[in-house]
Amino acid sequence: MVQATMQSSMLGEIETSVEIKAPAQKYYHMLTGKPQDLPKATPDNLQRCDVLEGAPGQVGRVLNWNYVTDGKAKVMTERIEAMEPEKNLMVARVIGGDLMKEFKNFFITIQATPKQRGPGSVVKCHLKYERIDKKVADPEDILVMFVKGSKDMDEMLSSQF
Repeated sequence: MVQATMQSSMLGEIETSVEIKAPAQKYYHMLTGKPQDLPKATPDNLQRCDVLEGAPGQVGRVLNWNYVTDGKAKVMTERIEAMEPEKNLMVARVIGGDLMKEFKNFFITIQATPKQRGPGSVVKCHLKYERIDKKVADPEDILVMFVKGSKDMDEMLSSQF
């Protein structure tokens, strides 16, 4: 019984959301169809995105990201696990890179939803993970990067109208 309690403390989930002016579909399309353009939109957060395998907008696509959190350059490899274009929803599993030094499992779910009233969207990022050690902190730096990156993407998308 103690083991289950210890193990459950290793699991975590955190999320955040950000309002943007751009339509949900445009945000989703840029995120899933043109991820290599994201470093142009948010160069402070993302230095590079390389497609290692798979086609745009397809489950199984593997991407390698060079990103910065807390002023430190890091690397992450993710595989797209699920996509629901009608809901502007994408789920990715981190399969390599710096996060795997602290987490056994790491899932990123991003969904863009049109606002109920008026133009614009709300974009939500949900992180679900399993730490390798109790001392590993919640990955709040990833959420901070998501918010900044989404605002930068919104600026780029809004200038394209």
